[in-house]
Amino acid sequence: MGVRDRRARQKQLLRQQILDAARELLIRDGYDQLSMRRVADRIDYSPTAIYLHFKDKQELVSSLCDESFGKLVHELETLADEYSDPLVRLRKGMERYVAFGLKNPNHYLPAFVLPPPSDLDPKRQQAMVSPDSAGMRALATLRDTIAEGVKAKKLRKVDPEVAARSTWAALHGITSLLIVHDHFPWGDRARVIQTLIDSVIDGLRPR
Repeated sequence: MGVRDRRARQKQLLRQQILDAARELLIRDGYDQLSMRRVADRIDYSPTAIYLHFKDKQELVSSLCDESFGKLVHELETLADEYSDPLVRLRKGMERYVAFGLKNPNHYLPAFVLPPPSDLDPKRQQAMVSPDSAGMRALATLRDTIAEGVKAKKLRKVDPEVAARSTWAALHGITSLLIVHDHFPWGDRARVIQTLIDSVIDGLRPR
């Protein structure tokens, strides 16, 4: 391994160390308590080393969310290999989305609930909704599944783009509410989730 390759590998390893430390702090203490200095202290580096990899806390958390949601997107994009029936695939995808958010609340909240900073760089804001971003890839999977359901006449004729966004809004609503209002008397949470999913799917079926 040459000097250049070794340096590139060390740089990548440090970046991963930073992300792993940030994830641990984010899960344990939450978004508000996360800081570049705390991440640096966690891995025994100076804050300067952190800023060489990430411009600020927002970029660090965005990178962390992209890494985390990349795993969810991979699951959603491989659903077609597991389930040929678009209705079954739609249900499984919705279930996995909610389950992921509830399992990773401190990743979900910064990505989808907390508003972006008012001074967020326009290029970064645009990157968040680019077709290659994790969130838009997940939405595209939902859209394509609905389109297949319409084509197979298992769903009524709807605009897949509009239906996907409406469906995501419902999923996001239940996921964020269950996270933020954890002490609300939900009763059987699993039944609440399934009832919402049933309602969404029933609303898309032929009338």
